[in-house]
Amino acid sequence: MIMNNRRSFITGIKSTTLSINEKIFLQQYKPWGVILFSRNIKSLKQCKKLTDQIKKIFRDYNYPILIDQEGGRVNRLYKFFDADFLTGEFFGKLYLNDKKKFNIHYKLFIKKTSFLLKSIGVNINTVPVLDIKLKGSSSIIGDRSFSKDPKIISKIGDICISNFHSNKIATVIKHIPGHGLAKVDSHKLTPSVKKNLKYLISNDFSTFKSKASLFAMTAHIIYTNIDNLNTATHSKKIIQLIRNNIKFKNLIMSDDISMKSLKGSIHDNTVKAFNAGCDLVLHCNGNQKEMCTVAINSPLISKFIIKKTSQFYKIIS
Repeated sequence: MIMNNRRSFITGIKSTTLSINEKIFLQQYKPWGVILFSRNIKSLKQCKKLTDQIKKIFRDYNYPILIDQEGGRVNRLYKFFDADFLTGEFFGKLYLNDKKKFNIHYKLFIKKTSFLLKSIGVNINTVPVLDIKLKGSSSIIGDRSFSKDPKIISKIGDICISNFHSNKIATVIKHIPGHGLAKVDSHKLTPSVKKNLKYLISNDFSTFKSKASLFAMTAHIIYTNIDNLNTATHSKKIIQLIRNNIKFKNLIMSDDISMKSLKGSIHDNTVKAFNAGCDLVLHCNGNQKEMCTVAINSPLISKFIIKKTSQFYKIIS
């Protein structure tokens, strides 16, 4: 394991190959990981060449490469994998109707997903979505959620994490501490949730408890009864609640720091996320100027991140 001088951020890249400037950027700033999107994937062969190139820069075959491959609407591998109907909601209903059938189908789904991810050099999938599906909320979650029942979400979440780990893919639970009550899309606007803490702990926050995932992604949401000024990503109070009440003891990463829910500059959004207690900051759009701003304001990885990264390497090897 080579962790020399890596910084506490995850970056996107622009296209299907690394530009000269991106190679220099990766060599100079050494992000903890890289995240891929559909724009980076033209073919399985091309994508594997791309991830091999990234790993070669770091001289680390296990270097963290992430992707959002949920199935349903969030399907970065749509060119090779028809997963339109394989939503969280589909599997949640199957779990309710026929647990035996669910176990067979879900295990096969995760096995196929993992095979494809490993074939393109990806080792972290940002699943499961542990947000509750609620009537009247933004459709940004919708059928990505397993259920309206927190207990069912929690159970399927455990199965998801366990099966991906068995297939040597790490997971990222999202969007901690819960996106389900949001009435607007945090990619575009800032959602505010007004429910009291007692309700949230019993419902939205409960789905994230006791999860074996090494990573969790924050929600860019303001919980007005806990911190009426800051989204979870920027709130020391919420991060402490994630640590002390939800008891998540592994690595917390921000959701994409360039999303419109966050009203500050890229500089301010990055600094505030770290000050609040995020371990890693995620920046996705591949904008070189923004990437440099995130990189410059990201500290070198801590002993805590190094320890958890070692655990990640054990899962995927």
